[in-house]
Amino acid sequence: MEWAAVEEELGVELPADYKRLVRMYGGGVFAGVLWLLEPGCPDPMYDMLTQTAECEEILAELWESGEDKPSELHEGNVGLVPWGYAEGGGHYLYWLVRPGVEPEEWSVILNEGRGPLWETYPMSCSQFLLEVVAGTTTSFYFTDLDDIVAPDDRNRFEPNSRILGQ
Repeated sequence: MEWAAVEEELGVELPADYKRLVRMYGGGVFAGVLWLLEPGCPDPMYDMLTQTAECEEILAELWESGEDKPSELHEGNVGLVPWGYAEGGGHYLYWLVRPGVEPEEWSVILNEGRGPLWETYPMSCSQFLLEVVAGTTTSFYFTDLDDIVAPDDRNRFEPNSRILGQ
């Protein structure tokens, strides 16, 4: 992975824990529902760069049409970079990118995907993933994971290469 090129395109340096996850696992799905977006994924739905551009456009249209913007985004020059997607629910997981804040200190912010609600977690993406997989998350959107994911699948990771047949 050419991180410098990815970061140049995004305009931000990415958190080290995310880069380690991608190096170790690649893109793919954790616990049957939580996709780790990966730069350069051949499927645009799971490509971080494609989703960053699409999410920016969709959110701008929603906010221009009157949907409430999360309070965290009312500060100057705060941005969002998507790093995850919840299958079925359409929830996107972003980093809350604040000027002057190191990538390792970014919060995870979740948008319900099919509505205006947002949740913010002051933790790294790998910590958030761990809490979802372990069943210790306080996120409303993942508290019923046991109802939709078999116990044996909760700790499973399926890489894009297997899922997308590449």
